Amino acid sequence: MNDWIKAGEIAKGAREYGRSLVVVGANLLEVTEKIEDKIFELGGKPAFPAQLSINSTAAHYNATVGDETEFKEGDLIKLDVGVHVNGAIGDTACTIDLGNNSELVKASEDALAAAIELAKPGVEVREIGDAISKTIRAAGFSPIKNLGGHGLAPYSVHTSPSIPNFNNGDTTKLKAGEHIAIEPFATDGEGTVVEGAGSEIYLFKGKKPVRDMNSRKILTYIETEYNGLPFAKRWLTKKFRGVNMAFTLLERAGAIYQYPRLVERKRGMVAQTEHSLIVGESVTTK
Repeated sequence: MNDWIKAGEIAKGAREYGRSLVVVGANLLEVTEKIEDKIFELGGKPAFPAQLSINSTAAHYNATVGDETEFKEGDLIKLDVGVHVNGAIGDTACTIDLGNNSELVKASEDALAAAIELAKPGVEVREIGDAISKTIRAAGFSPIKNLGGHGLAPYSVHTSPSIPNFNNGDTTKLKAGEHIAIEPFATDGEGTVVEGAGSEIYLFKGKKPVRDMNSRKILTYIETEYNGLPFAKRWLTKKFRGVNMAFTLLERAGAIYQYPRLVERKRGMVAQTEHSLIVGESVTTK
């Protein structure tokens, strides 16, 4: 089976499994680790840490070691799952409503459906963004303009082309066989995200001189194990001692980069829906 198709199918399976686990009272860390275990069980590897972003946090909420967060009545949870098979990636997301935000969730889902209908070879990405924006605004909400979809490449989750959530004037045309992810974000807030606290999701930036031997050992493992894909600090704590100190030194040296959580500026509720596509061929995560 084509690795891209397989990655999409595994991502779908992990997403739906995760959806079933997100209930009032469930522990965020336990759910996260069950989803990541499911990815391995199905024959893939995480393309990035499973993310469960709550309410006004739009993206990059990653469970940390000892995280005691529990899902509550009224929460709106974005479940974002990435899977790779030999570097081929499936990236998908859904929103689980534990409150009264069904219209907001539907706006994001409908926007994705409208975008997928348009996403054919030769279509300009601004047209897709326009369809997303119009669908979300027709439902009475706002698209998040500084988040959007993206290209997918071997061992790279974010490449060109960028797929906007509004008409940004970009005339880049989709190409047959291109791998992309489309992800409308809808909000009852302003429609802009800002950087929040650190996520403990990291990216390898390059070899840098670090005197500490343990830090060098951890950096070598990161470089070889994750192949340039994002990773979680909690993954390393299961394999090494002194991870907190090592990460402090490696981040200070510029060897690794920590992604910030992304929060809606006016603290509006946020819904997200995402599928991966092979342009002109199939939706791999549907």
